[in-house]
Amino acid sequence: MLAARLQPLPRRLVFGFAFPVAVGFRSRLLGLARLRREEAGEGLLIPRCACVHTFGMRFPLDLVFLGPDGLPVDVRLRVPPRRVAWRRGAVAVLEVPSWQGGENGRRPT
Repeated sequence: MLAARLQPLPRRLVFGFAFPVAVGFRSRLLGLARLRREEAGEGLLIPRCACVHTFGMRFPLDLVFLGPDGLPVDVRLRVPPRRVAWRRGAVAVLEVPSWQGGENGRRPT
């Protein structure tokens, strides 16, 4: 079930998936922090962003830094909690729950 704070956010198609878009201060600051993996859904798109933190995360993230053309300029897999990640030239970041961080290396259902 998608977290209540993500449900009212607008959605944007990225790579064929509809991701909630962090548009306000609170949604940009929190990202997916403090959520359980099943509440995070497919992830969160943070526009106008080149740097994210994973403080307060309960699971690892896969981070996809997007360039001005919407294509990936960098990908960081299995970023654990309590880290900061950035990429010069990125204009947006896609935060996705890392399926590789799941139990037994399998994607959670």
